[in-house]
Amino acid sequence: MLIPSHVREHIDQIVAALAKRNIDATSQLNLLLELDEKRRTTQAELDKILASANTIAKEIGHLFKSGAIDDANQKKETSATLKATAKALQDKLQHVSDALQEVLYQLPNIPHESVPKGNSEQDNEVVSEKGTIPNLENDALPHWELAKKYNLIDFELGAKISGAGFPVYTGKGAQLQRALINYFLDFNTKSGYNEVQVPHLVNEASGLGTGQLPDKEGQMYHITEDDLYLIPTAEVPVTNIYRDCLLQEAELPIKLTAYTPCFRREAGSYGSHVRGLNRLHQFDKVEIVRIEQPQHSYNALDEMVAHVSKLLESLELPYRVLRLCGGDLGFTSALTFDFEVYSTAQKRWLQVSSVSNFESFQANRLKLRYKGKDGKKHLAHTLNGSSLALPRILAGLLENHQTSEGIHIPKVLVPYTKFDFIN
Repeated sequence: MLIPSHVREHIDQIVAALAKRNIDATSQLNLLLELDEKRRTTQAELDKILASANTIAKEIGHLFKSGAIDDANQKKETSATLKATAKALQDKLQHVSDALQEVLYQLPNIPHESVPKGNSEQDNEVVSEKGTIPNLENDALPHWELAKKYNLIDFELGAKISGAGFPVYTGKGAQLQRALINYFLDFNTKSGYNEVQVPHLVNEASGLGTGQLPDKEGQMYHITEDDLYLIPTAEVPVTNIYRDCLLQEAELPIKLTAYTPCFRREAGSYGSHVRGLNRLHQFDKVEIVRIEQPQHSYNALDEMVAHVSKLLESLELPYRVLRLCGGDLGFTSALTFDFEVYSTAQKRWLQVSSVSNFESFQANRLKLRYKGKDGKKHLAHTLNGSSLALPRILAGLLENHQTSEGIHIPKVLVPYTKFDFIN
């Protein structure tokens, strides 16, 4: 969430930065400043009235003690008027503050200066490309056919139980899923991330805190009776562990990892590009989250990018890293790097991870601060990344490691799968 004082001091730069997102935020920012001015003016007026009321209350007590009853009663009438005025100002302040908050919730994060201009994913910048794309035989199969051939995933059964986008993993497919989850968690914890297990449903305050609400409200499954949301990513509950927290500088950095299922409505998604595991309503993902001091957050982002790169290399998958352009940048992100694995059978790149720095945007919504050595309170910076999302990783493993005899399992996974080949 943007900070009004920062907007007031740098509005021209912010308008220019948000233009990278293909947004003309001039009117919204002007409305923000107008509401913030009303809020500050009303608050100052209220403070003045409350101070006067407090002074008169003390005077009334002295007058009664001294026997000046008439003067005391006259002061009481003045006090009653001040209380009525204060109540009206408090109502006005609440109304203006709510309106200001609503505008703030609608404005996305300011892109980092390194974010390239662009309208869509076609304009994302390729940062690096690693690994060798295998030359498969002419009869190579896409993952959904491999899954059927080797009895790994039953898409029809999942549709029967729940609907399209809810696959059932069976036999070695289920074992491979479990192996990937455990391997990812072990890989993360060995790199200093502390594992946590979190709820899969969150309240509205948690969704607002990390920015999924109101921006992604239509994409989240909502349990109306209890007013709870199924999580679209572990980022939401994990980061909200520190909502309304004041940390000590010595506690930073905080590095967390968690496995959760993720639920996304993906409204309007259809076509061959979402076939099989390419896009699901329920899928598994292992997440990494960091809370950092502002001056260290971009070094932390570089570390997270390197971490995910090593993880993909260990799976023997060809991948590339993209710097997202302004038009493809997530609502809460200041800078995002996407990782894509090449699907040899589908002949296209599949996104498997996003690693982002949100700077203080989420922390401001979360009221997540730390007390520095200078004794002052500062907003922390939050970061998160997929490490990794399983569906397209599994698709990449099946397609890129297939042979005419079956599917090879990467060496790092064999201790977890207990098998090295699927046939």
